[in-house]
Amino acid sequence: MVVVTLYIALVVFGLVVLYPVARLARVPLAAFLAAVKEPALIAFSTASSEAALPKAMERMEAIGVPRRIVAFVMPTGYSFNLDGSTLYLSVASIFVAQAGGVSLTLGQQLFMMLTLMLTSKGVAGVPRAALVILMGTVAAFHLPGEMAVALLGVDVLMDMARTTVNLIGNCLATVVMARWEHEFDESKAQQPAVIAA
Repeated sequence: MVVVTLYIALVVFGLVVLYPVARLARVPLAAFLAAVKEPALIAFSTASSEAALPKAMERMEAIGVPRRIVAFVMPTGYSFNLDGSTLYLSVASIFVAQAGGVSLTLGQQLFMMLTLMLTSKGVAGVPRAALVILMGTVAAFHLPGEMAVALLGVDVLMDMARTTVNLIGNCLATVVMARWEHEFDESKAQQPAVIAA
């Protein structure tokens, strides 16, 4: 159930947050989705953002984001824009509390969420890196650590999804930043080769 819950949360996040941001910034969705498809598949299959970074940067430049924006936003996002990892940590922490029979008040849950938002910044873009943050959070909130260890069996499935969302969010951030700076090259996004890729 925790895996299904995470996947649902990530899909809802994409539809409720990423999609409206893309629409507000007037991101050419067909070109963006075509460009992000290959890096997202790399991120999903390897569960590593780092493995997908070169291809993601290349594809964002191909759809019209200037190199200087890609070179600044993508690496910065890999340190600070980890939406998928933050969602994972929230779901996993609540799972640990429920599995350990610990009842958390709404205030404790909100405080834990804020803590996770801060501690997830700088998580390495390699498989299972978020588990380190989870173990630290579990210890800080006096939750049963053995319940967090139980997640090891399914963590790879969750890691694949959260890494993909992290990557898509960072790619979207580059396009949004280029739009904001009025430096997005519309002509590149309209090229048939980009959309077909």
